Amino acid sequence: MLTFIFVAALLVGTVLKFWLSSRQIRHVAQHRSEIPIIFSTSVTLAAHQKAADYTIAKTRFSIVELALGSAALLAWTLLGALSALNQLLLGWLGGGMRQELVLLAGFALIGGLIDLPLSLYQTFVIEQRFGFNRMTPKLWLLDLFKSSLIGLVIGLPIAALVLWMMAVAGTWWWLWAWTVWMGFNLLLLLIYPTFIAPLFNKFAALEDETVKARVTALMKRCGFAAKGLYVMDGSKRSAHANAYFTGFGAAKRVVFYDTLLSRLSAGEIDAVLAHELGHFKHKHIIKRIASMFALSPLGFALLGWLAAMPWFYTGLGVQPNISAPNNALALLLFMLTVPVFGFFMGPVFAQLSRKHEFEADAYAATQTSGADLASALLKLYEDNASTLTPDPLYVKFYASHPPASERLARLLP
Repeated sequence: MLTFIFVAALLVGTVLKFWLSSRQIRHVAQHRSEIPIIFSTSVTLAAHQKAADYTIAKTRFSIVELALGSAALLAWTLLGALSALNQLLLGWLGGGMRQELVLLAGFALIGGLIDLPLSLYQTFVIEQRFGFNRMTPKLWLLDLFKSSLIGLVIGLPIAALVLWMMAVAGTWWWLWAWTVWMGFNLLLLLIYPTFIAPLFNKFAALEDETVKARVTALMKRCGFAAKGLYVMDGSKRSAHANAYFTGFGAAKRVVFYDTLLSRLSAGEIDAVLAHELGHFKHKHIIKRIASMFALSPLGFALLGWLAAMPWFYTGLGVQPNISAPNNALALLLFMLTVPVFGFFMGPVFAQLSRKHEFEADAYAATQTSGADLASALLKLYEDNASTLTPDPLYVKFYASHPPASERLARLLP
């Protein structure tokens, strides 16, 4: 029964994704030659067509990723690759914690190798073709090494702790594992800005006294305290521009991409920052953390129940050993299958995210100038080659941000 449900969900989800991507490509291509009226005086035809071509290229590439991802998922599960890898490691290492950790690491390594050509193509072909890539092969390899090492240093101890709990903590192991997991995520929010992010980028204190004074005054007006204002060398890797808050509690900091500061006027920088402050003022980050706290125990409880059910393994192409349970198999099968069913909840979370963006825009318009925010958004859309004419249904399923036309309609009189 599980096999049928899994295959049906995978098939429906894959077909739906293919259909939505095809709609997006067709819709963007149909509107490529004409700028929407609302943007006709502020966006050039060349910029509009570049955004259309970039969107089409990325969406076509996503179809290739989808096909390969679906094939890999079937190979890992029903075609027996995960079971074969597990049996190979059992014969080599025997059972126990060591074998389970090697199984997790081996799965991650093979998955990374499968994704490697896709990542290379996206960076050095698509991003390069449209003028966004600034990475050298050496920097790309260095980033890959650092991220892999961080994943190994942080991921394996957490995995070992969860596996240990699954083995010794009894029926309610999942509750303890959830507590550890949430504590780990909160710790990451504290240590990421100070220890992890600087491994990849340089963060210099904001030195422009005019911008610094305006930003400080704006944050004070909005009741936001940050540990510092930083400029990140985003141009080292990409021409895309952005600004964001990072950290939690006393570790909060404001980060501007150097590409953003070089592109926007002082008023536009204020407006972009005010938008981010709107997320803080409306407690969007706290709400998301609270949602994660509320939903994640359900996932851990479901895993705790499924891990004890032989049909969970056999239904997904793995023959379990009842006398010696392999908790790593349960973790991997759960991680592989949850996204298949979780996709259908995507539109709900996307809609909530777009609602939050509108609220942040509205807050920014009360603290700064709505016209400045609209102008800044247009520059960011142009600099990032974001299409101005996305397919409406594609937006409902995927878009975490509202389309430019909807945002500007609310900001401009």
